[in-house]
Amino acid sequence: MAKKLSNLKFVQTIKNIWKVEDLRVRIGITLLFIAIYRFGSFVVLPGIDTAKLGGLTNQTKDGLMSLLDMFSGGAFSNASIFALGIMPYISASIVVQLLAIVLPSFQKMQREGESGRRKINQYTRYLTIAILIPQGIAYLANLRATAGAAIAVESSWAFMITSTIILAAGSMFILWLGERITDRGLGNGVSLIIMIGIIARFPQALIQEFTSRMTGAAGGGVVMFLLEIVLLILVICAGVALLRGTRKIPVQYAKQATGGATVSGARQYLPLKVNAANVMPIIFAQAIMFIPMVIMGYGATGEPSAFVQMMSDNTSWLYNLIFALLIVLFTYFYTAITINPMQMAEDMKRNNGFIPGVKPGKPTAEYIDTIMSRITLPGSLFLALIAILPAFAGSLGLQQEFAAFFGGTSLLILVGVILDTLQQIESHLMMRHYDGLLSSGRIKGRVG
Repeated sequence: MAKKLSNLKFVQTIKNIWKVEDLRVRIGITLLFIAIYRFGSFVVLPGIDTAKLGGLTNQTKDGLMSLLDMFSGGAFSNASIFALGIMPYISASIVVQLLAIVLPSFQKMQREGESGRRKINQYTRYLTIAILIPQGIAYLANLRATAGAAIAVESSWAFMITSTIILAAGSMFILWLGERITDRGLGNGVSLIIMIGIIARFPQALIQEFTSRMTGAAGGGVVMFLLEIVLLILVICAGVALLRGTRKIPVQYAKQATGGATVSGARQYLPLKVNAANVMPIIFAQAIMFIPMVIMGYGATGEPSAFVQMMSDNTSWLYNLIFALLIVLFTYFYTAITINPMQMAEDMKRNNGFIPGVKPGKPTAEYIDTIMSRITLPGSLFLALIAILPAFAGSLGLQQEFAAFFGGTSLLILVGVILDTLQQIESHLMMRHYDGLLSSGRIKGRVG
């Protein structure tokens, strides 16, 4: 009976979504742009023979190159026009946000509102192009080193120049698609594009893991495969709990009684997210980890040093140690630029609210900042732990592609982006006085 009611609830929710014209149009636009992105991932660079890309395909089977290929949705190993993906833009965003802390001119632009935001976005795009040019050259050099026979063009300089321009234009077009999804579709466009690239690899990874368990390459059979699926679900639940966890601070609001006296009003709660930065530290840290490989030119000639080998192997202890430290640092950094305790304290004071036992104004801001620091530390450590879980999963005999979904960058991005997108859908439904997606309560996304 309960299952039947649940099915009826799902059908009714779909009908409600279809009734809201704005929501229906946004979903259609989002799916259209996603389809365009996936189509472009299979459009190969001019002058490339796809039948001879075996060397590039083998290079992206494991290690850091497999992650880079996953973030591009397979476009990297296909020698596609979208091979560089969206990560150069993420790297440029990191640099610009760091400059906004260091340089007064960028701080001034941040305070200028919408006009300042447009200027910062413009500088980010210029920096993205500056990153794309050398990265495109490095990608083509690596393509020549690993699959030179696939380049069916006589003039190497003409191929290098035109292909670099095409690769840079392809990444900027992906950025344009992401911005259009954000403006006219659902969810954060850039994050959604990253998620689509990741999820496109999941069916293949699942089939490879199942085949490996059944043929004896990894052993264990159906029982071991089902156990892995159960563990994967548990890790997903842990990721959801991390991204939705909050610490509630009681806030008392005063009101004017008859005769002008001030009396205590209703008590409410100020929800502070345990992980206010959501999945952004993961994306930022992963972008930083790709930089050394880009500087080295992907497939550099000669025998690499032990340090280079470890930094190119996403299962090595050194790589995961640096990756975890970057996640912790970026969690504090992103929390600091998104959460403003002073602004929260001023808003609370303006509305005659106060935290019991804490003076309004600066003491309240310091109290909120202290609480945020205390809950951010365990949140960042847990985030880092889930991010490096694929290294442990790989050491237990799981296939590299399937192990990447055991926590790590891929799983947390999937969970975070899906929660944010579902929250936007629910907000549209609630605005039109329809029921939300869950009967047990509201969905908590990035700002839930």
